[in-house]
Amino acid sequence: MRHYDLCVIGSGPAGQKAAIQAAKLGKSVCIVEKRSVAGGAAINTGTIPSKALREAILNFNAGGRPRIPKDSDFFAARSATFTGLMQACQEVIKAEISVVAEHFYSNGIELLTGAASFRDPHTIDIAGEREETAVSADFFLVGVGTAPARPASVPFNGQNIITSDELLTLPYLPHSMLVVGGGVIGTEYASMLQSLGVHVTLIEGRPRILEFLDSEISEALQYHLRQSGMTLRMGEKVVKIHLVDRPKGARSVNSVMAEATLESDKTLRADCLLYAIGRQGATNGLRLENAGLTADDRGRIKVNEFYQTSVPHIYAAGDVIGFPALASTSMEQGRAAAGHMFGEPVLSLPTLLPHGIYSVPEISMVGWTEEQLTIEGIPYEAGVAQYKEVARGHLVGDATGMLKLLIHQESHEVLGVHAIGTGATELVHIGQAVMGLKGTVEYFVNTVFNYPTLAECYKIAALNGLNKLRNV
Repeated sequence: MRHYDLCVIGSGPAGQKAAIQAAKLGKSVCIVEKRSVAGGAAINTGTIPSKALREAILNFNAGGRPRIPKDSDFFAARSATFTGLMQACQEVIKAEISVVAEHFYSNGIELLTGAASFRDPHTIDIAGEREETAVSADFFLVGVGTAPARPASVPFNGQNIITSDELLTLPYLPHSMLVVGGGVIGTEYASMLQSLGVHVTLIEGRPRILEFLDSEISEALQYHLRQSGMTLRMGEKVVKIHLVDRPKGARSVNSVMAEATLESDKTLRADCLLYAIGRQGATNGLRLENAGLTADDRGRIKVNEFYQTSVPHIYAAGDVIGFPALASTSMEQGRAAAGHMFGEPVLSLPTLLPHGIYSVPEISMVGWTEEQLTIEGIPYEAGVAQYKEVARGHLVGDATGMLKLLIHQESHEVLGVHAIGTGATELVHIGQAVMGLKGTVEYFVNTVFNYPTLAECYKIAALNGLNKLRNV
């Protein structure tokens, strides 16, 4: 039996960074991955595929080619287009898998393929396709991630009623789709498919989509989605999902449709239904009880501020520990966990974790929202800049984007940055850096930005906020 300083279960973002951090400290490391390729859900079914699809769609729409045809060859054209988009995604996925494998090789990390399960707190069994083996380790990190929730009451069939995992393997692009769930995954895919010509209806039980966002940004996104032709049904919950026969004479490649019944007794039908409510920690099969651990009813593992579980030498990081469940935060959690287990100080800024929503348009934020500041009784002012106020906004053809700064009324410290529009997920990092250094809004006023850039929005928003503060 091989023995390692660290055994990582799962090769997603958390597992990758934990393994590399430990290897850089001279430790012997192995990663156990049940898939035949490395990268976890982030590369194979989640973050990278969804973002690759988004870019492929945007490139398609920006290329001067017509949108999806609506004449007699409608179905053939959709099929060919969707196949091309998926092929573009696969090229990106393959490239990312190759990069991850190269990182493992260059850092001396051994990749073991098979399903892991604990035999005892210091040993795991690995069931591969051809053989079974076992390894022991001084430390373990559980980074198995999550999988889409699949309630038993929902009749998933992989074609008409699907999760986000099956979306990327559909044989053709549906003419219409119901998206159940206005969280990150549901909103991202709904906006992408709408931009491609699919008739999308997004159903969300809460008053607005993406409730963790600043309300002004969330409402702006809802406006953009409606302007694109999407139907939003807010404050409505789905109580039943099933398959029904398609009306006779209707033109389609499929004889059935998905139907959703709402609490209000309304029924909605579409070619396809994407169920995007919740994800489950992929802890089934790990035999956590043999290591003295338990998972909650959603498969998540509880950890402390150092990412230690109740068994001190076993750590967990990434989506399997719950919110915020982002690839970016998972990477930092894995790095911090490995640093703690081997006594290497790791300076993290957990309060400055950015959120990136790759919808159309994209959204990003870091720090406080207006609602949070109001609840906490923190005096603030908001400074806003519209993309249409800078030349770059017109150059990139985005006159509807915006950037908002939240500024402490007394200290002028930057408390939050919120952006919607082209490049929002890149733009937010300028504000994040200033916040990390405890900078004030005056920095944006006194610094010089390249012209023409979207970054100029920081100066405009800063001046807007300071002008308001003069009247306080």
